[in-house]
Amino acid sequence: MSAKWDGRFLNLAKHISEWSKDPSTKVGCVVVGIDREIRSTGFNGFPRGIEDSMDRLEDREQKYPLICHAEENAIMHAARIGISLKDCSAYVTWPPCSRCARSLIQAGVNEVVYPSDSEIPERWKDDFEIAIGMMEEAGVKVRSA
Repeated sequence: MSAKWDGRFLNLAKHISEWSKDPSTKVGCVVVGIDREIRSTGFNGFPRGIEDSMDRLEDREQKYPLICHAEENAIMHAARIGISLKDCSAYVTWPPCSRCARSLIQAGVNEVVYPSDSEIPERWKDDFEIAIGMMEEAGVKVRSA
């Protein structure tokens, strides 16, 4: 994709991240096919039907077991409506964690793009390095734009 399209899809992922009710971290994902068509989107949040009260969202011990990451939500939404993500590009507002890297690999995504100005909290750096290593080993192109 050109830098112009990278910017458009990363900006859209950023916009979608704002739909998250998580008070501490908002992440968005846009999965795009080879003809620049949007196949799916996602943001971090609780599964459908699970109450996303501030009590739960502000308590990490309650939140972490319940929350779906943006990439997971995009993948699960595509599966729910019968859309393949094979050979697609995922535009995300953060580099994926190892949990999402596994899911992106298994969904057939062949490229992951994240903003070059991503500031990764120290507590997540090791996991992001594992995730990037996994994706590269699996043949998923990982780049910042």
